[in-house]
Amino acid sequence: MSPVLPRLDPDRRAPLGIRLCNWVGEVVLMMPTLRRLQDAGYDLHLVGRGWAGALLEGSAWPVYRRPGTLLAARRTWDGLRRSLGAPHPKALLFTKSLSSALETRFAGWRPIGYARDGRTPLLTAAFPLPRYVHAAHLYWNLASRALGEEAPYPASATLSPSPRQQDAARTLLRQHGLEHHQYIVLCPFSGADDQAGRKIWPYHRELGARLSRLGLRTVVCPGPGEENRAAELLPAAVQLLGTDLGVYAALLAGARTVVANDTGPGHLAAAVGSRLIALYGPQSVLAWAPLGDRVHLYADPQAWPSLDTVEAVVLHD
Repeated sequence: MSPVLPRLDPDRRAPLGIRLCNWVGEVVLMMPTLRRLQDAGYDLHLVGRGWAGALLEGSAWPVYRRPGTLLAARRTWDGLRRSLGAPHPKALLFTKSLSSALETRFAGWRPIGYARDGRTPLLTAAFPLPRYVHAAHLYWNLASRALGEEAPYPASATLSPSPRQQDAARTLLRQHGLEHHQYIVLCPFSGADDQAGRKIWPYHRELGARLSRLGLRTVVCPGPGEENRAAELLPAAVQLLGTDLGVYAALLAGARTVVANDTGPGHLAAAVGSRLIALYGPQSVLAWAPLGDRVHLYADPQAWPSLDTVEAVVLHD
């Protein structure tokens, strides 16, 4: 393979724009790929959703919020290019949309990405989308094509909250009388793409009640608009409100166990090394399952795992 992003000497670093994916789990799964690009000699400048800055605060990579409109996004990329003082820097697009190619190309960047959505004429280098077993391999493969070298994908995707976020998590735990590794985090919601709730395990309420009767402390971190539903489903759980994604990750890292649906918090838990029970039902896709040494994945295309099964795994640690 001929590299379009040749490996650089440590004293010859170059800027590289990165268009992050649009979902929390995707960005978590990108972490090994981003580190690989950094190790190849590139200074990464990340552009993504508004929550991406908090999620990646511990990485020390600069993260820029992508506005919602194409014109505003183009201005963001143009301002970033000017601040770098680079006439035509390269940008690696992990999204597969036409809009990401338009906003970078017309802001003076040289975009690189998969040949999708009719955007090939806008790309400096366009690669065919491969067949894949797991979505994480798509990001890794794109870097392999661009760098011109193969390498095996790591066994897990890891993420570290910043010291500020870890301190904030410790403060929240103290305020609620929670001890490190003495609480269980329950994640009873799914992502915004699941309006019908098809990815939600149906027994969160019953599990919370059983754990409460056993005297176990449970925690829930509802997002905006989820507070009332969290209180209804898990009345005995401690609600920790208003946490950014990095603080949430730090809270997950301190948990005894995390129980999560097919959603971003599950990926966060796996990435910070939590013991995770990941519940994937008939509507979930295994290509998006969390990766990690402490992930207990329950996935059956025909049926959800039973309440007794999940409770037994929660208690057997």
